[in-house]
Amino acid sequence: MNTLKRALTSLGTLLEWEIMKHVKMALALLLVFTLGVGIFIGSGIFNIAADSPHWKITYALLQVARGRSLAYHSSGITVPANLNDPQLILKGAGQYAAMCTSCHLAPGKENSELRPGLYPQPPNLSKVSVDPRVAFWVIKHGIKMSAMPAWGMSHDDATIWSMVAFLQKLPGMTPAQYQEIVAKAPPDEDMGPMDGAAMPAPGGHMHGGHTHAGD
Repeated sequence: MNTLKRALTSLGTLLEWEIMKHVKMALALLLVFTLGVGIFIGSGIFNIAADSPHWKITYALLQVARGRSLAYHSSGITVPANLNDPQLILKGAGQYAAMCTSCHLAPGKENSELRPGLYPQPPNLSKVSVDPRVAFWVIKHGIKMSAMPAWGMSHDDATIWSMVAFLQKLPGMTPAQYQEIVAKAPPDEDMGPMDGAAMPAPGGHMHGGHTHAGD
């Protein structure tokens, strides 16, 4: 009996020693990795230029992280029942034309001066559908380390939902249909000139959707 007890005690001590050895090895590797990352970041070697793409593995991991984050944070959002309201869609069309087309394009607009320099490339929302909950969350909160701003800092939820409503109708819309709905959109004093709208003449100004010459 004593022999068995001593054997079990020795086995327990051996297992404990093996576990501690692996724990120490893991901690040492973690320390080396942390120091390596610190040296890499501190050296300035990492290229943050927008025209220098991520490594494929980095890009893939960021894509997964972004997708999971959007799914998690937008899951509790309740979509309003009036997204098909024509007036809501009309308001959203004006907002989209004023704020979004330089990055996300529009029917008949294949590129912009700004878009080629963006990384990662924003989706062409005239060709892809977006879940309304995800669209609302992204428009309101933006996305870190991208060109997507948090419009919720300057726009209320009702306005953001109008943009979401318009996005549900945008894919498949013809250039003529797009221009028609933008032309009918209500004027917004807080927005700049809408895509396709007339710019004021030098010295002039705009208000209420009308352009006036300078005095």
